Amino acid sequence: MKVLIVEDDVDINRLICRYLEKEHYQPVAAFSGTEAKLQLSMNTFDLILLDLMLPGLTGEELVSELKGKVATPIIVVSAKSALEDRVKMLKAGADDYITKPFEREELLARVEAVLRRCRRATEPGEGELSFKQLVLKESSREVYVKGNLLPLTAHEFDILKLLLQYPDRVFTKEQVFQEIWKSGYYGEDNTINVHISNIRKKIKDFDEDSYIKTVWGIGFKLDIL
Repeated sequence: MKVLIVEDDVDINRLICRYLEKEHYQPVAAFSGTEAKLQLSMNTFDLILLDLMLPGLTGEELVSELKGKVATPIIVVSAKSALEDRVKMLKAGADDYITKPFEREELLARVEAVLRRCRRATEPGEGELSFKQLVLKESSREVYVKGNLLPLTAHEFDILKLLLQYPDRVFTKEQVFQEIWKSGYYGEDNTINVHISNIRKKIKDFDEDSYIKTVWGIGFKLDIL
């Protein structure tokens, strides 16, 4: 699990990073709201630990900017202990709020609890298919990667569903074309390559892991290994 630590106090940032490393998390340090925003534009995180009083871009401003754009859960870790501050941030989109000074055991327990809730929320249910960090909901025709909704076209959704239904099977271009378009395949069409490329790009916006493997000379399948 990759965790972004947004804290301008170097000692506190390093302390939290050490706590998380000992529990086998992968902490990444950011020392301002602006730096955190840059990290989030380049990487995907499973959790954000966020101070509020930050240089450049405050924690409150960062939460406001992320709302509706990034589904990464946020735990505020702040010296602001007033009830109105806690309520304001929870209503703004934070998933939990810890006041400073904090105990190591409480911080780790809150991290584990928030991550557990998020995992439970993305676990596949009836009428759903899953692979790695991806969940496909058949009834609503929605696909999520790490909790983020993918903007797939109808054909992209159908291709991905086909691959998820048969994770060990290699599909030729002809087979994909016949299954999705229900028509003949003439061998020169680049449609399948374009759609597969688009699916890969959209997934990569949220997860660097490989999901669709090209089996050279044959076709495509899920990248199991």
